[in-house]
Amino acid sequence: MKNNQFAIRPTEYKDQLVELETIGFLDKDNESETDPIKLWKSFLSKSFLEAKTSSAFEEKLKTYMATESLNLNEYLDSATNVSVSAFYNVALQLLKFNPDVDFNFSDPLGAMKKIQLMIADHNTDFFSVDELKSAWYWLLATHNKNGQTFIDFLATKGFFIRFYGKVNHPLLFNGKTLPVFDPHQLIREVVYVESPQDTDHDGKRDLLKAEILRPQATENGLKVPVLYTASPYNQGTNDETGEKLTHNVNVTLQHKEPNNLQYNDIEYHAPETKLPHSRVVNGQTKRAEEDFSRESSYTMNDYFLARGFAVVYMAGIGTKDSEGLRTTGDPDETTSTISIIKWLTGELPAFTNRIDNIEIKAWWSNKRIAMTGRSYLGTLATAAATTGVYGLKTIISEAAISSWYDYYRDGGLVIAPGGFPGEDADVLAEETFSRRLQPGDFHNVKDTWNKQIEKINQGQDRTTGNYNTFWDARNYHKDFKNITADVFMVHGLNDWNVKPRNVERLWNGIKHNGVTQKLILHQGQHIYINAFRSIDYNDIINLWLTHELLGVDNQAKEIIPNVIIQDNTETETWNAYQDWANNDNEQIKYSLSSDKLNTGQPVKQELSFNDQLDKKSFDFYAKHNDTWENELLSSNEKLLKNRLLFKSAPLDDDLTIDGKTLVNLKVSSSQNIGLLSFQLVDYGLAKRLTVSPTLLSKNSLAGTFDWREDDLREFTYGKETPFKMISKGHLNLQNRENNYKVDELKPDVFYNVGVELQPTFYKLLKGHQLGLIVYATDFEMTVRGNQDIKYTVQTEDSSLIVPIHK
Repeated sequence: MKNNQFAIRPTEYKDQLVELETIGFLDKDNESETDPIKLWKSFLSKSFLEAKTSSAFEEKLKTYMATESLNLNEYLDSATNVSVSAFYNVALQLLKFNPDVDFNFSDPLGAMKKIQLMIADHNTDFFSVDELKSAWYWLLATHNKNGQTFIDFLATKGFFIRFYGKVNHPLLFNGKTLPVFDPHQLIREVVYVESPQDTDHDGKRDLLKAEILRPQATENGLKVPVLYTASPYNQGTNDETGEKLTHNVNVTLQHKEPNNLQYNDIEYHAPETKLPHSRVVNGQTKRAEEDFSRESSYTMNDYFLARGFAVVYMAGIGTKDSEGLRTTGDPDETTSTISIIKWLTGELPAFTNRIDNIEIKAWWSNKRIAMTGRSYLGTLATAAATTGVYGLKTIISEAAISSWYDYYRDGGLVIAPGGFPGEDADVLAEETFSRRLQPGDFHNVKDTWNKQIEKINQGQDRTTGNYNTFWDARNYHKDFKNITADVFMVHGLNDWNVKPRNVERLWNGIKHNGVTQKLILHQGQHIYINAFRSIDYNDIINLWLTHELLGVDNQAKEIIPNVIIQDNTETETWNAYQDWANNDNEQIKYSLSSDKLNTGQPVKQELSFNDQLDKKSFDFYAKHNDTWENELLSSNEKLLKNRLLFKSAPLDDDLTIDGKTLVNLKVSSSQNIGLLSFQLVDYGLAKRLTVSPTLLSKNSLAGTFDWREDDLREFTYGKETPFKMISKGHLNLQNRENNYKVDELKPDVFYNVGVELQPTFYKLLKGHQLGLIVYATDFEMTVRGNQDIKYTVQTEDSSLIVPIHK
């Protein structure tokens, strides 16, 4: 395996000694020790927490090998110095690596280098006392085979229990916080934040339920930073009623009336509304009236609860125990999201319940907040950041939407999020309207909610797929300029739910804001990566949040690379880069001819395909999208007449695509309607990484002692396959200029179109071929009209422009 650690902080020796003393590895009994063997034995005794007696400790030592022939107990009894080789033989075992599998006792340093583990400085083959102290420090900061630093592993064994209740401030090691707060003594409380909006039109400002977990130490005066997760799923979902609203996608593509719309014709402007007065405060308290037993948690948040952070969860308007209506991503939802932040910083009131108007303040908050979460959760973090709200220091935006049009639409077409044909903004609103789960509450707003759902259905406009005022209200790009918080982005390059365009536009859209931005791109789908073996994600975020929320000068912004991208051709390989999807990247221009992509002169040809299938094939593919996808990419003849396939010659060298590939076509449709879909494909027999991670070990990662486990996961090789889809794109041929202007489409008239495919970072290996597929109906994403439409491409005026990484 390979260990990729990006969050190790360079630390001077004098500071190492201070940190070792702070956490108890150096104390009055051993800090003046001049015998390396005795010092090493002291370090080991503090690590074998299960051994409560000298005999038990001795037995533990016997279970480790220091050399090929001596166990650790024998070595400590017979050696006069600590050899570098013996130290790292033991270190590798402490880090859970296996002899004869991961390393050989005859060459531990070779294994350390291969696995990419840090080796401490040493002048000879034996450690001096000072070198040994430093080596032990770096061992504690090193990841083990299960993806935890050794110090975090010791925490799961109870190393920091002795600090519980005795510290009133965070403790740091290697620039990161340690789990010195007892997570079993968390204070759990519920408050109701008054948001400056009235989305259910009942004449009162909406109250929003917030669930809070904070360290017991806050009762003794500790002010703590807050990890805030806005999750519309937090209070439950309505899967059955959402399913009933799901739209039929087996419908025909409709002709659209041409228009001459300009952006200002459809631009969203917030309506002027009269806001109800804030509630009259009838008293104040520091004690909540409600608690809760278990929240719908995020394991990364759990990790920080033992490290001196508070965590707040809020489901938002229109959810169980809150007021208002669901709106799916519009400014009202953004307002409700930042209302929690404004309470945490003292700008808005909250109450102990929804009746008595007894105010409760976030008196324990240090007014420094980070937002966390994936998908809709990360989306709301992005939305909040675009307001520039005070107190939001950073967002960790994972697999997040930056424009809802780019989620549910593309190029003037209704496009489904991958895996969810027929879902739309109204379906999502219904699924998250958890006020329905309380019949007594729902009864009072049922009519209002039905009108709201109809309003969303009308606004989303599934008939045309055009960008309109509804979608403009849900486009956060317009407000990127307001972002003042630092932004940490995480996204999957194989995420066809929240497609990569969403993160690329955020990444490139804030480069001139003067904020620090970081990006991690992995090879997965729509997933979290905080429990992976091959990357120190939790450590990276720990380093980041320690700086952002505690104000510690730990060089997080300099240490963490700007961009970290997982390699798609090798397991457990992550690389650092300065940038991604830069518009100034070099490009390769390919011409299209017959079935070829070439870099020579264009060839004059007309190539055609038809979108219609026989009914049996259509019905089968509609129910078996995976089979359709496989046969679309393959060389068999089943879909030969329903697509054009162009391939490059086998590559002479590896080729890395970096950014947005552009397809330029001169194309005609046989009718006054038409849609085009595109796939960029890697052709070549190879084992490829699975886009869903492999479970390595169930419940094997604990946040600290006896505290909430997570599963250890990793991307591994799947079976050998002949091809892999790299990227996609779609276009309605009536939206040739942009997504809101509709042009006429005359049958059999050729038009020039340009389509940006979803951005990517992808390495094609030497000998592989780059492929481009041009087709119409995308069974996974577009409407499926099965219409008799013939498309013709003139190759002389068509091309594929591929951005490359040098």
